[in-house]
Amino acid sequence: MAKKTARKASAKKYLDFHGRMVMVGFGSIGQGVLPLILRHINIKPEQITIITDDMRGGEKEAERFGIEFVEKRLTESNLRSTLDNRLGQGDFLVNLSVEVASTALIELCQKKGVLYLDTCIEPWPGGYSDPNLSVSRRSNYALRDTMLKLKSRHKGGTTAVVAHGANPGLVSHFAKQALVNLARDTGVKTAVPTTREGWGKLAQRLGVKVIHIAERDTQVSPKPKEVGEFVNTWSIDGFVSEGGQPAEMGWGTHEKTLPPDGKRHTFGCDAAIYLNRPGLLTQVRTWTPIEGPFHGYIITHNESISIADYLTVHDGKKAVYRPTVHYAYHPCDQAIMSMHELAGKNLKQQKRQRLIVDEVTSGRDELGVLLMGHKKGAYWYGSQIDIDEARKLVPYNNATSIQVVAPVLSGIIWALENPNEGIVEADEMDFQRNLEICMPYLGPVVGKYSDWTPLQGRGELFPEDLDKSDPWQFKNFRVV
Repeated sequence: MAKKTARKASAKKYLDFHGRMVMVGFGSIGQGVLPLILRHINIKPEQITIITDDMRGGEKEAERFGIEFVEKRLTESNLRSTLDNRLGQGDFLVNLSVEVASTALIELCQKKGVLYLDTCIEPWPGGYSDPNLSVSRRSNYALRDTMLKLKSRHKGGTTAVVAHGANPGLVSHFAKQALVNLARDTGVKTAVPTTREGWGKLAQRLGVKVIHIAERDTQVSPKPKEVGEFVNTWSIDGFVSEGGQPAEMGWGTHEKTLPPDGKRHTFGCDAAIYLNRPGLLTQVRTWTPIEGPFHGYIITHNESISIADYLTVHDGKKAVYRPTVHYAYHPCDQAIMSMHELAGKNLKQQKRQRLIVDEVTSGRDELGVLLMGHKKGAYWYGSQIDIDEARKLVPYNNATSIQVVAPVLSGIIWALENPNEGIVEADEMDFQRNLEICMPYLGPVVGKYSDWTPLQGRGELFPEDLDKSDPWQFKNFRVV
């Protein structure tokens, strides 16, 4: 077992920034990352502007730091007029909003020579829930495919870091470190890969069949969830939008058959499939070191597709190796109750929201990657930060948001250090540099091996349709 505890957070300034920084959106992540930007980048408050359509308690924080706060909803019609005079060559746009199209912001930034970062690929309103769009077109796969087309048009342009929060983002760096650790611990001699092909061949050589982004949030508030209220530890609008999208996963070459409700896309890289049901209603078996076995939800995320695509090994046009990759998420218990209520209302969101940050009294967020199918069975690598340590490290955060804001900070710094990389995903970035910046804010970072498989304890009280010849088939993970 490899274990690394958090280093003490310092006030180290990584670099100077003399341009303007515009932050679009100021919810839980915007509020959490602002102190880190001011702590670790030599930037003055008057260089920063926050634009948000909804005052959600961040006004006092912005006032405390002396940041300009503009209350305005960005739309297709006012996007350019609102941002044109606020951004120019060498400035930085940090997009932490919902329902503002990432592609529109990136195109504006590419045209003006502005650096960019977001934590997920967002569409305009309706992109997640328009019934006139096919299930395939409402997927993260489709959003990523649109971004990849934009990427090819702006090769070598100003750096735009796409989908770089905790997950997607940080977990791609965890996955690379986990592969390096696994190679070391199984006696596979290899240099740290420096190319996409090298990482794919290492994962293939190690025999990794499945990668879960396995997360268990145990944070609690003493105030019970009320009827008609959605409670969560991070963006409720973001969670509900993702939960209403189809369950998605990178689809491994070891899989024997598609799920009965599984579908392939008719466009794009073909690295992933989707299920004809929302992720919020789709569960799988997974494992983390502290929680042990549990049921998580396949909430769609960009990293499920990008990691699988990045690690694919081709022989000509044929994919000869790819792991199955997906999120397996158990949110805090009050969010689970909120999800059940939401599902009973046909995914119509409750009128009231409660984001729990200051009121959390205990718990942690255990977030990592679970690599399975290799010589040692299963290996989890990730962060196990609790609420007490999160609060000591940086204000305006809980144990969930701090795992997001640290890679937002590292992504901003990496973009400033590498300003002409065009549009990039986390998988294409320097994982060691990003982890170096993130580590002081992740609490204990742990690597743990396990003999757990999704077949353990199965079929004892009731018959189940299992594939006992290969425990790592998706049908064995799925909860039906």
